[in-house]
Amino acid sequence: MVGGMNLPHLIAPKADPKAGADAGPLERAFAALREQLDLTLDYPQEAKAEAEQAATSVALPDRDETAVPYFTIDPPGSMDLDQAMCLERDGDGYRVRYAIADVPAYVRPGGALDDETRQRGQTIYLPDARVPLHPKVLSEDAVSLLADEVRSAFVWDIKLSSLAEATSSEVYRAKVRSTARLDYEHVQQQIDGGSAPEGLALLKEIGELRIALEAKRGGANLPMPEQEVSKGDDGTYQLTFRPQLPSEEWNAQISLLTGMAAADLMLQAKVGILRTMPAPEQKAIDRFRRQATALGVEWPADQQYGDFIRGLDRSNPKHLALIHDATSLFRGAGYTPFDGQEPEDRIQAAVAAPYAHVTAPLRRLVDRFGLVVCEAVSQGGQVPDWVREALPTLPDIMSRTDQKASQAEHGCTDAVEAAVLAPRVGETFAAYVVDTDEKGITVQLVDLAVTAKAEGSAEPGAEVRVKLSEANIEEHRVRFELV
Repeated sequence: MVGGMNLPHLIAPKADPKAGADAGPLERAFAALREQLDLTLDYPQEAKAEAEQAATSVALPDRDETAVPYFTIDPPGSMDLDQAMCLERDGDGYRVRYAIADVPAYVRPGGALDDETRQRGQTIYLPDARVPLHPKVLSEDAVSLLADEVRSAFVWDIKLSSLAEATSSEVYRAKVRSTARLDYEHVQQQIDGGSAPEGLALLKEIGELRIALEAKRGGANLPMPEQEVSKGDDGTYQLTFRPQLPSEEWNAQISLLTGMAAADLMLQAKVGILRTMPAPEQKAIDRFRRQATALGVEWPADQQYGDFIRGLDRSNPKHLALIHDATSLFRGAGYTPFDGQEPEDRIQAAVAAPYAHVTAPLRRLVDRFGLVVCEAVSQGGQVPDWVREALPTLPDIMSRTDQKASQAEHGCTDAVEAAVLAPRVGETFAAYVVDTDEKGITVQLVDLAVTAKAEGSAEPGAEVRVKLSEANIEEHRVRFELV
């Protein structure tokens, strides 16, 4: 998770999102949640037609980098590929070229497609489907950096020192061609086995140096696990965590590097939009420390929360549960637009530096505008009026759609937990109290990676037993009572 952004990604049993009555109870819950949140899988015809026209008529940039051996790293089966990279040694340092899909070239300002993307704000991922920001003709075809296809891209050319500190950066448009489409597991296997070519092997070298710099800054990047949901022959569901691979962290560090370079360009020009987030409140840190105690994970009193999170063992189920619950520390993130003077709020606390979103324009609206700002600043041009006019509107759009995405993620997670616990209604569980409020207590189950509300009163940190009184899949609700 880059900069403390997303909830765990749920991988549900394979299902047709339009299966209706033939779907199981969990799949029906996902479908009902989409309807409740007005998340449609279909795209308006006028906007779709505009995208289809753009896909066949947009001219590629004159600058040609198709000979550069870019490669992509994404989950298997992904088609909306935003980023491709080329990593090289540069003296005793490094050179990172990071190509980002040129979405702005395909979306006409003020057109039907532009209007629809401003309504959607971002691609929303659910376990059985995704609600796309852009039509597939763009996001999975004409703009996506698919292997062996010539595409228009914003290329970030960043020079690094021997310690992987950024020493210079430039961004420009060019046509590129990805030479390899890789996934995290195979990248990890190649690097661990020593068979990775140098350009790929440098991902680990640069990534680990950047992680060390992040720790030195006081950053706290959160490696979110995937929650995998499986359905047994008896109709019951099981929930397991898949830890994030080191290759995913290394890849995330390239994106973070680029976002920090983007923020620097924006601040120098006094125009742009930053991703900002305050440091976590002490109350949230204390609550998280109690969760660590509940799970029996040692946390030295003098250790910062970022160093603690970084040291968690992602092969240990209890540690994975803590990583899952650490999202409580990453609250209050927002967007700060500015034009004419530098903003007072400029730090993203999880990154521990100024940071801007520019690396996922196929999936996140704000990146489209940030890319145009940075390319104009880097090349000595003028930031277009349509971008300047949009900047003040973007925080509300992203906040609204972030909230919808969060509701979808939380609803799906709650439905999954209800599905896993449904056969155990009436049972009692050992738990620790990790928080209290006017509505009751929040408990962390000892033997299951479940944190939930419970009726009753107890002090934070207390060891208790709770009875599962309800597990409603359709209403994605789990309810416990203090015994």
